[in-house]
Order: sequence, then structure tokens, then C-alpha cells
Amino acid sequence: MSTTPPNESAPESPANGSAETAPEPVEPIARVVTSRVSIRRAPKVPVFLVLGGAIGAIVTIIVTAAFPTDPATGFIATVGYFLLYGIPAGVVLGALVAIILDRVSYRRAKSVPAEQTTVDPLPYPDDDDASPQP
Repeated sequence: MSTTPPNESAPESPANGSAETAPEPVEPIARVVTSRVSIRRAPKVPVFLVLGGAIGAIVTIIVTAAFPTDPATGFIATVGYFLLYGIPAGVVLGALVAIILDRVSYRRAKSVPAEQTTVDPLPYPDDDDASPQP
């Protein structure tokens, strides 16, 4: 180990004369595109289908209870049989209501401006060229 102080006149840059400098920060390129978009409130169709089926089941139970039942068949069997028709009918009516409300929402749609910003990613520091290495 040497106890002599380092030579102050020696340059701290590499011997070939090219000084390494920190790369300048590169700003990402952002492109903004403005266009007109249509905004509307659309109904959630699954909610209408489930509610239609539930209403169909309730109406079926009420209608079945309103009429006298055959004692040989029983009330529960009669309700179960008519639920096979009531629930699908309610689902179909719920779908029709959803379709009608969807068409109404098209008329109430508003056109507003929207901006889409696309930012190109920065290159990696060790990428000298864009060509892939084999």
C-alpha cells in the first residue's frame, strides 16, 4: 500500500480523452387526439332479466292461489307446474323492457369532446439500436 498522495495534476477523465457524461433525460412523446364521443345511460340487462323472472314467479304464485286447486294434485305441484311458464314469461317481459329502455337511451345520448393521450415508452438505457439481437 502506498502512502504517497495521488498526483493532483493527473486528469480524472479516461485516457482516450472522451469524458463520460450523464445522458440527458429524454422526455416521453405524448400525442393528444381529440374526437367526439357519444355518452348515454344504458340499462343493465341482467338486472331486468332477474327482476322479470322474480316478478313472473310472484305473479304465478298469486294467480295460482286465486283459483281453486285440484285436491288430487295439490297446491305446491300446481304452483311448480305454472312456475315453468311464469318465470320464462317474466324474463321475456324484462328483456323487452330493457330493450325499450335501451332504445330510449339512444335518443337521449349526448355528444361530448374527448381527449385520448398516447405516450410513447422511453427506450431502455442499454438499447443502442432498435434491432433485436440474435
